[in-house]
Amino acid sequence: MGSLYMFVQTILSYQMQPKIHGKQVFWIRLLVVIWCGVSAFSMLTCSSLLYSGSFGTDIVQKLHWNPKDKGYVLHMITTAAEWSMSFSFFGFFLTYIRDFQKISLRVETNLHGLTLYDTSPCPINNERTRLLTRDL
Repeated sequence: MGSLYMFVQTILSYQMQPKIHGKQVFWIRLLVVIWCGVSAFSMLTCSSLLYSGSFGTDIVQKLHWNPKDKGYVLHMITTAAEWSMSFSFFGFFLTYIRDFQKISLRVETNLHGLTLYDTSPCPINNERTRLLTRDL
């Protein structure tokens, strides 16, 4: 699902090129998506070969691997590809830095009563009036 998300966001960044950001952001995201795709493909291929049954049936429960075990090389390739895919997700999310730097939020609050549960209008008209007075 993460790879699909990255792919969709890369397509959206291609469509937003001239207005929101430049072409370099699209090309960086495309390279990271390709990196993620290669990692996912190699991980799925090696793990399906590993669990195909030709290396034994106890592979699923195996937690500790020895370099002399059957399927050790495929296990290491799968593990490296999984970590590579994780780093590609992290790298992809870092490409959002420039996009989020262009966003600013402003919040304005108005209190229409003395408390949040009060429906009567607030008797204080001046915002600079002290909150802790005996008149309230």
